[in-house]
Amino acid sequence: MTLAPIRYRVTLDPLTHCFHVQGSISVASAGPLRLHLPVWIRGSYLVRDFSKHVQGLRAVFGDETLTIKRIDKHAFDVTAPAAGVVTIDYSVYAFDPSVRKAWLDTRRGFFNGSSLFYCPDGAEAAAFEIEVVAPDPALCPGWKLATALAPVIIDGAGFGRYRADHYEQLIDCPVEMSDYQRVDFDVDGIPHALILSGRCEPDLPRLASDLTKVCHVQRTLFGQMPSATTGFDRYLFLTQVTGNGYGGLEHRTSTALVTARDALPRPGQPQLRKGYRGFLGLCSHEYFHLWNVKRITALAFAESKLAAEAYTEDLWAYEGVTSYYDDLMLLRAGLLDAPAYLDLVAEAATRLQRTPGRLVQTLADASFETWIKYYQPDEQTPNAAVNYYIKGALVSLCLDLTLRLRSTATLDHVMQQLWTRYGQHDQGVPEHGLEQIAQEISGLDLSTELNRWLRATDELPLASLLAEFGVTATLHASRGASDEGGRGEGKAFPATWLGLNLRNGETVVANVLSDSPASRAGLAAGDVLIALDGLKLTAGNWSNRVDGLSLTRAVTLSYFRGDELLSASLMPVAAPDNTWTLTLAEVSGEILSRRQAWLGA
Repeated sequence: MTLAPIRYRVTLDPLTHCFHVQGSISVASAGPLRLHLPVWIRGSYLVRDFSKHVQGLRAVFGDETLTIKRIDKHAFDVTAPAAGVVTIDYSVYAFDPSVRKAWLDTRRGFFNGSSLFYCPDGAEAAAFEIEVVAPDPALCPGWKLATALAPVIIDGAGFGRYRADHYEQLIDCPVEMSDYQRVDFDVDGIPHALILSGRCEPDLPRLASDLTKVCHVQRTLFGQMPSATTGFDRYLFLTQVTGNGYGGLEHRTSTALVTARDALPRPGQPQLRKGYRGFLGLCSHEYFHLWNVKRITALAFAESKLAAEAYTEDLWAYEGVTSYYDDLMLLRAGLLDAPAYLDLVAEAATRLQRTPGRLVQTLADASFETWIKYYQPDEQTPNAAVNYYIKGALVSLCLDLTLRLRSTATLDHVMQQLWTRYGQHDQGVPEHGLEQIAQEISGLDLSTELNRWLRATDELPLASLLAEFGVTATLHASRGASDEGGRGEGKAFPATWLGLNLRNGETVVANVLSDSPASRAGLAAGDVLIALDGLKLTAGNWSNRVDGLSLTRAVTLSYFRGDELLSASLMPVAAPDNTWTLTLAEVSGEILSRRQAWLGA
């Protein structure tokens, strides 16, 4: 039996990219002690085996070195000879630039507790204390530490001791260290802060102002809960700034983000550029997870001890619904107007339309199979799988519009009920819980629609539903390689299509789409294209060359597969209608009222 609190001390060796960890575990009597690390981190559904980065593991009891008995890939046993303190020492190699593991060099340090801290079996509810020792200032000048963990004794830079009430809290509060920039802002009386690690010259007041608006409209949706009276007394956006990064991982009182340097607004740039719009959407997405995923969560996830996969068909209801609301909240916050918001919806619908896998894999299966498919894509993924973020967002749109059209309920009401019944009580949501609540509060039988959208591969009724809200949805051919959907300006429609995608900046085939000229000609992922009709191909001229092909004459494509020079004859076809444009129609009366209730006046 362990005695709380369990203590860890972390020192930094940025030159070897290692965190050195020493843990002290008090035991009440002699006997075996089993310790384990998680194998996956909440919010990212892939077995990541954090223990593979542990090295030099040893355990001692006083002056006695204890035998370590491996149980499996993430757990081990030691036997204490008497009551006292078992000390474990080890290093964690930290060179993963994502938000899911740990990173350490002379510029920045970051870790999730799931990468660093073992938990004794049976001590999941025990208190933990961690001490993070400041690094050598000659190696890491100006470093400060930011985390949502509760401080015990820390210095002015944030290094020192922190406390977690239980193991789940310990591994849910990432730690960011660098010579970062920080801007603090208040949202409805609760302190928030944006941390920016990396070289950048942002407009900090604008960032604070815009994020305040986004957070406020989300808190308004959920009735200003959780609040300081329920223990929610701060929130951090821990952001790594890189050359071209993008991504995030949600936590209960913070989020870890990666963003491109150019996505941040600079002073004197008043317009909402595409990159900054994307950063705000990312922040909105992860903040919405404060409710949906971190508190409103699938029962299978809530019950998981992170030792093995946890399965649900409802992952679309967590990631997809959140993806629907992330940009919608930018609209409600006044940072987007309705036409710009509809462009984002059109871009999502276009990505789905250009994915042949939408006709192969159901959304429920995509949710269930995320452990083996979503985080491990390959060259066949576009043909065989559907993205539960994208299709899930569009199904959420269809559900919201259907509720608004046929009842007095909306998806807002569904989310509020999920919060009231489950989220605020930290109770897991039963399988298909969102579907059940949507039908219950609306009084509608939506089983036919939901089965088509979730458990079949039918096309979604986007155009017909949007028309009921005064939005014209047009499906047409792409206007060119840069056309991602939405409103286009002055671009000619390309005449031809070959059905293959190249890797960025290369002439290497990334994937070949099913039922396309490239597929019928035998092209494959990894082929290196070198010439079209005897003329050299480059990443820069590929799109123009394809756009200029004739529909009446076959072309010869020369390429390397491995070290063999091959060629294939392809007959171009007309570019398919795979691009959506959404525009506001001239409407009045009931349709206008419905649109205003959804998109604002």
